[in-house]
Amino acid sequence: MLDALKSFISEPRKISEASPQEPTVQSAAAALLVEAAMADGTFDEQERAQVKDVLVHLFSLPEDNLDGIITDAEEAVAKSNQLYGFARTVRDNLDYDGRVELMQMLWEVVYSDGQLDDFEANLVRRVSGLLYVTDQDSGRARKAALEQLGL
Repeated sequence: MLDALKSFISEPRKISEASPQEPTVQSAAAALLVEAAMADGTFDEQERAQVKDVLVHLFSLPEDNLDGIITDAEEAVAKSNQLYGFARTVRDNLDYDGRVELMQMLWEVVYSDGQLDDFEANLVRRVSGLLYVTDQDSGRARKAALEQLGL
């Protein structure tokens, strides 16, 4: 599953280089992660570090690309007022197991500060629906994220 994804994104493009209607799966996932991190009104260093860890894990990205990808994702989120385009790109390019894995990573990002804000929980649940991930699998992903973070 991830091998196909890695080959698909072997030459990552910046969000600004992709057309606004069709972001790459990498940039769309980064935008969803940044949106989740910003849902409580702050995007602190702890959340930024968690987003970096998630992107490295999911896409095996080199460390030197991460700051630019996250900055591009922040700009894309600031310009967009909806999640659907990002979620559709991820849904169309990741199989179900990959989408569940992304859900776990979204939960890890929102829990990275040790707390879950109502806005964060709402956003992750909306993304779950947009990715066509069942409530049961999203719940399992949440539990796995809590275990991963030691909470």
